[in-house]
Amino acid sequence: MRSQNRTSSQRTRNITVASVAVAGALALSGCTSQVQNGWLPGSRDTTSNTGMVTDLWVNSWIAALTVGAITWGLILWCIIAYRRRKGTVGFPRQTSYNLPLEIFYTAIPLFLVVVFFYFTDRDQRAIDNPNANPDVTVNVVGKQWSWDFNYKQGGIVKDNVYEAGTQTHLNGTPVDLNTLPTLYLPVGKTVTLDLTSRDVIHSFWVPAFLQKRDVVPGHPNTMYFTPEKVGTYEGKCAELCGEYHSEMLFQVKVVSEADFQAHLAGLPKGLLDTTYDRNPDLNQK
Repeated sequence: MRSQNRTSSQRTRNITVASVAVAGALALSGCTSQVQNGWLPGSRDTTSNTGMVTDLWVNSWIAALTVGAITWGLILWCIIAYRRRKGTVGFPRQTSYNLPLEIFYTAIPLFLVVVFFYFTDRDQRAIDNPNANPDVTVNVVGKQWSWDFNYKQGGIVKDNVYEAGTQTHLNGTPVDLNTLPTLYLPVGKTVTLDLTSRDVIHSFWVPAFLQKRDVVPGHPNTMYFTPEKVGTYEGKCAELCGEYHSEMLFQVKVVSEADFQAHLAGLPKGLLDTTYDRNPDLNQK
């Protein structure tokens, strides 16, 4: 009998020590900036939307992990507390219910779904709220396999100007970042991106911006944000769009307003229209 008590006590101590060790490891790992950022690319202050997206992502994971820890804790407790004892014969009672407990287990998941929906809908509405009078409006055009940028007159853009991207080629050498299509944006200014396609479905994705939008032929899409951190950010097409999809890279440079205006001054005037659009189903080149 004493031996059994000692074994049970030792098992309890082992479980306690293991639980404290796991909790301590989680607490210490939560101090790193990567964990606080939810392992997302970029930082909270990259654009006006990244902080909102980060908070939604991190808090959702905290809620999910909390529910998971409680659920696993209850499962382990039931396994230990209601395990079959030595000397027990026969089957336990096969039909049993606890109405308050079942209502509780139904209400809590419904509550969590409602909370998740509320915060997701709130943030999504804020992110997709159009800029009434944007400082910069750019028509971003996806094409196999590059990008065109039409800077539209209005706000701080004095004239219609454009920049046509040239496809890079896979030849075994590293990609020259200086030859990639580059979208220039002024820091601290409201931006509206009108996304269109010349041929097939593409996807405009700047990982550091924590936003991605499909670019569908005949169905314009839009993105609204304010760049808040000067820097160069990598972008890519995130939709498999054909043979050279992996080459459809671009950059976004967030610069001062003076540098932005200087860049626009060196671009050709006018806008690239639909003349270069094509329907790949008709084998047009």
